[in-house]
Amino acid sequence: MKTVFMFSGQGAQYAGMGKELYQNYAVAKDIFDRADAVLGYSIKELCFQDEEKLGETEYAQPAILTMSIAAMKVLQEQGVRADMTAGLSLGEYSAYVASGAMDFEEAVALVQKRGKFMAEAVPSGEGGMYAIIGLEQELVEEACRQATEEGLGLAVPANYNAPGQIVIAGRTPAVARAAELAKEKGAKLAVKLKVSGPFHTELLEPASQRLKPELEKLTISPMQIPVYTNVNAQVVEKKEDIVPILTRQICCPVKWEEIIRNMAQQGADTFIELGPGKALAGFVKRTLKGVTILNVEDVSSLDKTMKKLHEIV
Repeated sequence: MKTVFMFSGQGAQYAGMGKELYQNYAVAKDIFDRADAVLGYSIKELCFQDEEKLGETEYAQPAILTMSIAAMKVLQEQGVRADMTAGLSLGEYSAYVASGAMDFEEAVALVQKRGKFMAEAVPSGEGGMYAIIGLEQELVEEACRQATEEGLGLAVPANYNAPGQIVIAGRTPAVARAAELAKEKGAKLAVKLKVSGPFHTELLEPASQRLKPELEKLTISPMQIPVYTNVNAQVVEKKEDIVPILTRQICCPVKWEEIIRNMAQQGADTFIELGPGKALAGFVKRTLKGVTILNVEDVSSLDKTMKKLHEIV
């Protein structure tokens, strides 16, 4: 058995996330308390009850990272270890924490800045993202190209999540037009996402420039388990690659489907999503057959996961 820890990205957050883990497990409580100390405000209050602030990128990112690492610590306390790890977009930072490359406190402070820089890169309302469901990759790319060529601004694929599930992003009129064209080409759905900007496009270049010096201040340690990066879907070769990768990651499309396939080629057969929601579990389900897909976000999902793992072993 080869186990993957995968970490949720932004958009998965919800009020109440992590509360059960905090109340029932000392290791989870410790993570929330440590995040509070670093951030100077109560991340637990925000996670447990502040729906409005959780919608803001600057707060959503440290909240998701904290909750994800708390879930991981609880699972590790049960004796579960990962053979490889990856995270979607923001989740890649959780993956570096999981691998031992990044210190949790440094990571949580950094992603708050990352969220702030991303939110400020494109004024609210000027950019957006849509999930395109049930359309082939080539046709999604064609829809984006056509919308861009119509002179409405940039529209590009931003997340290759799973077969038939691609997120596009760009300037508001361009991305809305690309979504319309995708529907005309046969997409089952084009769903506008609740995000504050056109993430993973070149429009986020100002955020990338601001993030670079912050990344360079990090203490990066050697990775104890392989991390697959969003940027090229490959294993990060050495710790020196992490800062350049994360500098580019904000502006690059997320190659999640390819990451999952590459992990499976390396023998991964058990995928555990850590953090809020089950979006990544859903993507794995659409991408691979015959693998075990689990998640940990509260006490009942933890119990189900442990039960299943005991059956497999």
